[in-house]
Amino acid sequence: MYKILDKRALNPTVTQMVIEAPAVARKAEPGQFIILRVDEEGERIPLTVADFDRERGSVTIIFQIVGATTEKLNHLEIGDSLCDFVGPLGRATETENLKKVAVVGGGVGCAIAYPVAKKLHELGCEVHAVVGFRTRELVILEEEFRAVSDRLVIMSDDGSYGEKGLVTDALKKLIESGERYDEVITIGPLIMMKFVCRLTGEYGIKTVASMNPIMIDGTGMCGGCRLSVGGETKFACVDGPEFDGHKIDFDEAIARSGMYKPFERKAHEETCNLFRMEVK
Repeated sequence: MYKILDKRALNPTVTQMVIEAPAVARKAEPGQFIILRVDEEGERIPLTVADFDRERGSVTIIFQIVGATTEKLNHLEIGDSLCDFVGPLGRATETENLKKVAVVGGGVGCAIAYPVAKKLHELGCEVHAVVGFRTRELVILEEEFRAVSDRLVIMSDDGSYGEKGLVTDALKKLIESGERYDEVITIGPLIMMKFVCRLTGEYGIKTVASMNPIMIDGTGMCGGCRLSVGGETKFACVDGPEFDGHKIDFDEAIARSGMYKPFERKAHEETCNLFRMEVK
């Protein structure tokens, strides 16, 4: 069993948990993920390693409450335990020999972008972080990003916090002001990553995109995270989750990812109703 050591709400729909998992913490690296089960009858879901503490033997996860399992997970409290917590899985982010990098995160994808920015900072790389959210109340990890970034730009769709606009607006402004990046690493909604990669392609800047958002089973067996990269079929969970952003067929990935949303909504509603009945 894997005990919950800490829990806090980052915004109304996003929760951070610190899990006691020494074996996972010992080998975890940015870009990797774990698979967990809330209980013995629960489904397996992949969640990215948002942080880790090797000395404490803990791993931090951050999740958005979108389906039945994340709803059940959010009802657990400090001192409760998870049934399974397996990892680290996936290929770690390649961070060696980079001198200057722009890390571009969107929404809950910032939970994946943060450990990458942190590792780059620890390696002495100059890190420019561009993070975007729909509105002020959805901003997460601002102080954490500020601590590991040489430059931090926060964008909001409605202008309620930071600068108004999209992350691509901020990134283009940085590039055109003379900033030269060895690499851009982008993590967030598929549509956001598509346009980040389109922008960097215009300037010939190497770009890595995390396809973590399309993972389901996390083992390569379900085929749910199948995507086309440079005309070849890849699986985000076993071949990635990070790929050359200029080779990803984002239109195909976006179309396929929308297939599961009705099922997620239905399962989430049923689980919420169950918890309401238990409270009564």
